[in-house]
Amino acid sequence: MNNTIEHIVVVGGGSAGWLVAGVLAAEHPLRVTLVESPAVPAIGVGEGTWPSMRDTLHRIGVSESDFLRECDAAFKQGSRFERWVTGADGDAYFHPFSLPQGYGDANLAGAWQRAHRHLPFADLVSYQPHLCVRGRAPKQAATPEFAAVANYGYHLDAGKFGVFLREHCVGKLGVHHVVGHVEEIRSKENGDIAALRLRGGGVVEGDLFVDCTGMQSLLLGKHYGVALLHQRHVLFNDSALAVQVPYASEDTPIASQTTSSAQPNGWIWDIGLPGRRGIGHVYSSVHSSDEEAERVLRAYVRESGGPADMPAPRKLDFEPGYRERFWHRNVVAIGLSAGFIEPLEASALALVELSAAWLADDMPATRADMDTLAARFNEAFTYRWERIIDFLKLHYVLSRRDDTAYWREHREQASIPERLRELLQLWRARPPSRRDFPRIEEVFPSASWQYILYGMGFTSEAAPRASDRPDLADEAFREAARLTARMLPALPSNRELLDHIRKHGLQRI
Repeated sequence: MNNTIEHIVVVGGGSAGWLVAGVLAAEHPLRVTLVESPAVPAIGVGEGTWPSMRDTLHRIGVSESDFLRECDAAFKQGSRFERWVTGADGDAYFHPFSLPQGYGDANLAGAWQRAHRHLPFADLVSYQPHLCVRGRAPKQAATPEFAAVANYGYHLDAGKFGVFLREHCVGKLGVHHVVGHVEEIRSKENGDIAALRLRGGGVVEGDLFVDCTGMQSLLLGKHYGVALLHQRHVLFNDSALAVQVPYASEDTPIASQTTSSAQPNGWIWDIGLPGRRGIGHVYSSVHSSDEEAERVLRAYVRESGGPADMPAPRKLDFEPGYRERFWHRNVVAIGLSAGFIEPLEASALALVELSAAWLADDMPATRADMDTLAARFNEAFTYRWERIIDFLKLHYVLSRRDDTAYWREHREQASIPERLRELLQLWRARPPSRRDFPRIEEVFPSASWQYILYGMGFTSEAAPRASDRPDLADEAFREAARLTARMLPALPSNRELLDHIRKHGLQRI
């Protein structure tokens, strides 16, 4: 029997399905088919990406100029967290995408604590928060596509992004697009999936199936019964209300960061696109009713310059958790079918990219190779999901808000993963370092943990060491200030650069 992998079937469209299909088709001369049900709409609210999306789009041959135009996309340089520490006015800090100046050369956190505690940590060690506050773009009009002056990802219209990817994958990469609703999953004698029978009688056979069917997890969850490892005891949010809000005028500045504003029983995202803002309230249904959550959302929209007659928001329900394993037999789950926690720090699309890249780089040549690769994939992505959960929980654990049970219960020891408790204990004596996160492809590097820790007022009471190099730390702080002074007048605003790209495009590399 010929068990060579020749045909990959991606089940489900949207951002996840088409990203996976594009990466696989761009990398391998295999047949790639994407089956998309006309009866299942895409969720379409994942509007933030990491800088990794630049590499992914470049890898599949997309023009950045076309992407920015057709997906109503803008530049994202990080996240700003408001009212997460105490809940008071002026309580804010940044998690920028650029590493701190001199990171790894000196103990920046120690030097900040000893002599500069009056300044926000990120503002001292990085130029990027200053660019965000001033609404600057991360590059100039002469900077080529995907190149950067300051590290950046994107904000985008998720619905338009899925359509854009579909047209590129079908038209440029040869992905075969089948529109049909899966009615039956047919199995081989060994338990592998052999084919999908579609409504109306069509049959799609394949050698490897990628489950991108969203939260229903049609292949991995429903067919194979791979369990979801629930995480609501760690991260409580299970609901969201999302709405699209127009700008007050066409020249309203476009934010250079995602703003996450803490609320009594959750938080609100605020994402700026060229044509609108995407705003949503993420909350715990145990701690807030839908009606109260909508009242909070409407108040935020009104107070942040949105219309008083905001349209009715779209309700989204989710069960925070991830699958017990992600690759079982000849099925790999990627995207929401693999799991979802909450959109804080925008990790959902990043996990899609990491999964697609892993599969493309380690594609099994035969069925005989699949079980070995599946074990490696499952171990790697279980680790990644656990680190994401730890990182998201960190934001809640460090909060000093005491206004509701929601915030107090997030700090209860029983809700904090053991590994995170151990790390917090270590970090009382020293800052996070690369030794704490030793894998080559960590989802959040140690610098990100420092941005959150010290942005929220955490203290590491380490005694001075010779390796701290306070002289290098001070020079890094001065270099960050020099770069800030040089970049601010040299970079256009987000809207100015996006208007230029819409008219003239960027130079292709």
